[in-house]
Amino acid sequence: MTNRAIEPFLADVAPDLLRPPINMVRLGLDPRGLAPRIVNLAEVRSLLRTRITRQLAAAPDPELTALYEELLAPGFDDASHPIESEVAIPMIFCFGGREIRLFSTTTTFGTPMDITLDEVAVESYYPTDAESAAYFTRSDVEARSAG
Repeated sequence: MTNRAIEPFLADVAPDLLRPPINMVRLGLDPRGLAPRIVNLAEVRSLLRTRITRQLAAAPDPELTALYEELLAPGFDDASHPIESEVAIPMIFCFGGREIRLFSTTTTFGTPMDITLDEVAVESYYPTDAESAAYFTRSDVEARSAG
């Protein structure tokens, strides 16, 4: 599910990455996806590497292992990036020379007893500054569409 604000992010993404079910890790890190637009890609990759490594240790999964090996295995970016917080992940995108600064949070639902909800998660993105927020205002969206 998306809204109108996501359209500029997906404009140049390879169509096969947008076929449901969309894998957000693949969409974000694949060179045919959002990766070329993420200014702090090494930091985002490092954060996702840590998160998925922890997920695999807790619950091994062949699909997640394959995704890790495809997009996150050491060698893509071996530089160490300190992880300040896993609660709010900073992401900086570049569109037409304009940096859009967002932070991402993921909300999961359920308790250890709720088997039916254990894989439900909602990822949300919020602007971190006034300039980035302005990018998503109605007048700014209309100006981008007209230009």
